[in-house]
Amino acid sequence: MTSDVLKAWESCDLTDTLFVLVCTVFCWPIIPAVGLAYSGYSHRRNGMASFMPSLLVISCCTIQWFVIGYSLAYGEGSGVIGDFKYAFHRGVLADPVGTIPAILFSEFQLVFEATVCAIAVGGAIERGRTLPIIPFIFLWSTFIYCPLAHMVWSDTGFLGNMGVLDFAGGTPVHICSGATATALSIYLSYPLFRSKRSSFRTPSHLALHRPGNSLSQLLALVTIWNSWLAFDAGTTLSFNFKSIMALCVTNLCASGGALTWSCMTYFETGKWSLDSTFMGAISGLVLITPSAGFIDMPTAFFFGVFGAIICRQALRLKSTKLAQRIRWVDNGDTFATHCVGGVVGTIATGLFARKEVAAYDGVTVIDGGVFFDGNTRQLGVQLLEALVGFTWSFVGSYVLFALVDCVPGLEVLAKDEDIVSGMDVAEMEESFHGECEEDYHPFKNGGIELD
Repeated sequence: MTSDVLKAWESCDLTDTLFVLVCTVFCWPIIPAVGLAYSGYSHRRNGMASFMPSLLVISCCTIQWFVIGYSLAYGEGSGVIGDFKYAFHRGVLADPVGTIPAILFSEFQLVFEATVCAIAVGGAIERGRTLPIIPFIFLWSTFIYCPLAHMVWSDTGFLGNMGVLDFAGGTPVHICSGATATALSIYLSYPLFRSKRSSFRTPSHLALHRPGNSLSQLLALVTIWNSWLAFDAGTTLSFNFKSIMALCVTNLCASGGALTWSCMTYFETGKWSLDSTFMGAISGLVLITPSAGFIDMPTAFFFGVFGAIICRQALRLKSTKLAQRIRWVDNGDTFATHCVGGVVGTIATGLFARKEVAAYDGVTVIDGGVFFDGNTRQLGVQLLEALVGFTWSFVGSYVLFALVDCVPGLEVLAKDEDIVSGMDVAEMEESFHGECEEDYHPFKNGGIELD
């Protein structure tokens, strides 16, 4: 057995293996960084409670991926979901996937699942309870993310076999996370089961507020931007010119988005905004994700610019009277950036993909997109992918969240008094701002006593 593993290891390319290993290490911090971003967006009384789900995601997704997730996503199975061939990672050791060990490929893909999940559960921050998030993570990872990843990226997935172009996750990452977060938010506004019947819980709209912690936003922005470069570069699964190109177009697109959004805010208000710069960078990173291995530098720049403009317009919805009337809550602006941006990026990939760029790794052959290669069919395939991804993620997540809400003790909506006092006080032992120690005084009885 040991000799077989070592023999398989010798057949792997050490340069490619080291490259993907380093990318995996650099990608991992994006998971808690997503939680840090949500913490920064949230009111200061909810900061720690908004961060905590990202840590739960790391643990829950890692266990789920080991037990069944990897097999469901990358096992042979059907066109929709994998089989149980790799359950408990049986046989997932050094056998090459491409030119890297299977166990490393699995770990790299685990970071994808956990990142998507961390973004998705943000739809419940500031008014959702933390405990029900744990069973939801296991259910969502198994029945939403893994089948969608299988459809798009596995050898037997029906969308992949139709020729969909999705380099690093326009649909499995962004449309999925954005649609899931939207489903959670809508359910909290209109619960069906135990949360609705509780006399201590009132589904309602949340008043808008400014970000509660700009330092958290700053640290999250730096970490996410850095990790995203490793995400897109590492998706080639080998060290070649295409991986370098993917990194470069990702950085350019994010830069175009950040500058566009921040300048638009400046010309409207006369002040620069870290929040606007953050949102612009995220919109650019979202737009480039499905296309990083298929478009050139000039196209990437315009993706960033127009992505920021489109996502910024989508963000205006939550500031309208209609949003208040229908209880629309877009926590962390996930719908406006990840969902809308993911759909736009997926469609734009079909329009602007270039077969020449895709071939920079010396292996990939595609028919290209509409404008550069005249492949009009690609647009239809991309539209189908976006439709399947949104429907699967939104409907499935809504149903799973409702099922969790049926279980006594797992009511997903927090009590009114907890939402008012802040989720840190209600659910956390700690707080970023010390709200849990308001009665603390360094001296006994409020003063110095000498014996």
